[in-house]
Amino acid sequence: MKQDAFVARYEAEWTAFEQWLDARAGSARRARSTRGSWQGLADEDMPARYRRLCQQQALARHRGYSPQLTARLQALMQRGHNVLYRPAPPKWHSALRFLMADFPRLVRAQRGCLWASLLLFALPLVLMFTLIQFKPELVYGVMSQGQLSQMEAMYDPARHAERLARESQTDVQMFGYYIWNNVSIGFRTFASGLLAGLGTIFVLIFNGITIGTVAGHLQAIGHGGPFWRFVVGHSAPELTAIVIAGAGGLRLGLALVAPGQLRRIDALVQAGREGGRLCLGILFMLVFAAFVEAFWSSTASMPDPVKFGVGGGLWLVTVLWLWRGGRGVTDAR
Repeated sequence: MKQDAFVARYEAEWTAFEQWLDARAGSARRARSTRGSWQGLADEDMPARYRRLCQQQALARHRGYSPQLTARLQALMQRGHNVLYRPAPPKWHSALRFLMADFPRLVRAQRGCLWASLLLFALPLVLMFTLIQFKPELVYGVMSQGQLSQMEAMYDPARHAERLARESQTDVQMFGYYIWNNVSIGFRTFASGLLAGLGTIFVLIFNGITIGTVAGHLQAIGHGGPFWRFVVGHSAPELTAIVIAGAGGLRLGLALVAPGQLRRIDALVQAGREGGRLCLGILFMLVFAAFVEAFWSSTASMPDPVKFGVGGGLWLVTVLWLWRGGRGVTDAR
């Protein structure tokens, strides 16, 4: 077979293989790939295509075709080998990609439920905080006298530093307690969405009222300073995670109440898969919040500008992470 006939016969295969390599490498932005295929070329077909390419390159050498042709086929073989036989990336690389790109994109995909969750949580919080400034007696409709006395003693400006002072072993114990407490709240917020979304709505409103009542009461009696210094550090990841868990729970509820074009069971399975991936990111946020709460928030010797500066920085980082994370990153692997 002459070289021209050889090239005409296999040119389409080489071009398709080359375009697949470009898509995998992310270098062909105009031909943006989808996960697992490029224009109908499935990833699982590529090893067989690569073996055919090796045979064609050996045949071209044996027949003495031009150096330009054999060099082209050799280059394609080398690129294919680098892609198909490179070692799998370490697991931490996949986890990092999920946290930095996939999770923020998944959160943004829940936009409608996310806004609804934020309103259900934030409005009762702000409303109770404001009302208690004008009608302090409202606090007794939400919390008992014993609970209030405990909160007041904990954040008493005269004894706050003394109460926060503790040994490093106690910090570790509190870290474990905060993990359990935070994760349990996040799980209840998400899982209660299976009650047609009503459970999630109740949990969000209840937590908003409770937090707003505590903050409003402590602010009204002059204990606001120690309270804000304590919560400012871990509030960003913790409160944001609760809102995201609420969005996942509302999504479960919608799958049951309004499945759209899907069967109710199929809509619920899809929402459950998305919710499960959301929970991985939420778990990271809540464990990080517990770490900050145990080892940073309890540090009474830190000056206020540093405390509030770090807290504000964490709010900024959290918002930017969820807003910008994963933008411009393709799904090509």
